[in-house]
Amino acid sequence: MTTNPTLRFKNRLKNRERLFGLLLSLPSPDIAEICADAGFDWLFLDMEHGLLDYQAVQRMIQAVAGRSACIVRVPANDGIWIAKALDTGADGLIFPHINRADEARAAVQAARYAPDGNRSIGIARAQGFGRRVSESLRQANGEIVLIAQAEHNDAARNMDDILGVPGVDAVFIGPFDLSASLGIPGQTTDPKVQEAIARIRDACAGRNVPSGIFARDAESVRDAAGQGFSLLCASTDALLFGAAARRMLTEIRAVSPSCP
Repeated sequence: MTTNPTLRFKNRLKNRERLFGLLLSLPSPDIAEICADAGFDWLFLDMEHGLLDYQAVQRMIQAVAGRSACIVRVPANDGIWIAKALDTGADGLIFPHINRADEARAAVQAARYAPDGNRSIGIARAQGFGRRVSESLRQANGEIVLIAQAEHNDAARNMDDILGVPGVDAVFIGPFDLSASLGIPGQTTDPKVQEAIARIRDACAGRNVPSGIFARDAESVRDAAGQGFSLLCASTDALLFGAAARRMLTEIRAVSPSCP
């Protein structure tokens, strides 16, 4: 087995192992380190909806130190955003709002060095701050994990074409935006949303491409795994902390005598 953490994660993804992750929206290296110590296979570092900037992403990746794969969702599928996210040393990227094959192709090309793409060449952490530029140019295209996020009904309709784009390593479903695109925001269990999810999952299975999905809790993750999803995101840092805080307060109030 390879000792390269990024390539090891990519191989596990390709083999459709069940990979359990957590979405991190708070810019805290400490939280990232705690989650890596807990044993999550991957961490979803969210630059689209979270409070993370590039410095926070890099500090969180440094704190994780290869114990969990760090996959960054860029805020937009723009070449500058993509190159800078990869320069932090991220193990991979999630491209949001991929609805058509041409969008997937442009995002993949922005994440790959020439001749396979047009990623700009930086001197940053991913290149050893200048010490490993040649190594990065030689190896990065084959190691970085690139994930298309399907979060619109258009993506479900165009999934076969999206999966035909070379370099798309997996597809990750965003159920909430998908429900919104169907005119029923937040109603992720509605049959129309579930049908679109199944269409994406089945298209991926037909091409032997791993698929993943965001879930709210452990029960939802178990259900998704039973449906064939392998890249699984089990809630967020804020949701976990909020639930734990409320549970703690409930327990305290249940056992503490009332003050006079």
